[in-house]
Amino acid sequence: MSAPAGANAGGKPGRGRRVILWRHGQTAWNVERRFQGTTDVALTETGVTQARRAARLLASLQPAAIVASDLQRAARTAAELAALTGLDVAHDEGLRETYAGVWQGLTHEEIIARHGDEYAAWKRGEPVRRGGGELETEVAERAAPVVLRHAEKLPDDGTLVVVSHGGTIRTTIGRLLGLEAQHWESLGGLSNCCWSVLGESVRGWRLLEHNAGTLPEPVLGDDD
Repeated sequence: MSAPAGANAGGKPGRGRRVILWRHGQTAWNVERRFQGTTDVALTETGVTQARRAARLLASLQPAAIVASDLQRAARTAAELAALTGLDVAHDEGLRETYAGVWQGLTHEEIIARHGDEYAAWKRGEPVRRGGGELETEVAERAAPVVLRHAEKLPDDGTLVVVSHGGTIRTTIGRLLGLEAQHWESLGGLSNCCWSVLGESVRGWRLLEHNAGTLPEPVLGDDD
């Protein structure tokens, strides 16, 4: 029989497993406020610098494992942490950003001009297939199991770093916390290369930190 969450093998209270959900560094489309979705956009030089800076902090937490979206902006970000820790990165397409159909590549202003009613419904928290793409609940259904599968492999006090995308991270946090989907938007967006921390307890997962990073950063295109 395994020890309860938050206890070590001797039955004594421990810190418990932790999951750090880390958003990728800046891309040109973030700066231009273009919906990226599953479009494979590279990091800017600023994005690489952000990843290196954040990786130094995250490496100090001695993560036991790293898993990342296979899109290059997330994979490149994860590579910076891997270089410092010596860990291999597991890549999983289940951690990709929300597929946003015809919205991908458009700026927010262009989306409002062409798909204003759909955009407004999304902002109201209604379930919307943005651009004919995925529902947020569908993103959670593919991403949350990836996180849980890797978290289950951790030692009792181990830390998993998940490198993904703003929208996917928000939906995954909402699902793991047991929040109803209409309330996921209440979780504020993540700035580029900032992260949130979930801790495991006897009652399940809880949010310990949100949008943490070295310095306050503006939130640019948090759903891509």
